[in-house]
Amino acid sequence: MAHADLDDAIDRLGGVVPSNELLLRRLKKRRLALRDQIARLERSTVPQEPA
Repeated sequence: MAHADLDDAIDRLGGVVPSNELLLRRLKKRRLALRDQIARLERSTVPQEPA
């Protein structure tokens, strides 16, 4: 699932099904992991020193 897809799923579940907290927590955890992975990839592509 893409990061934006997870955002949409979390928003839908948060508003509709408040009793499914476990699924909501798992989706938020996956979204956070994806966000961290994206940040690591962005840092690795940006040069550390100016050219």
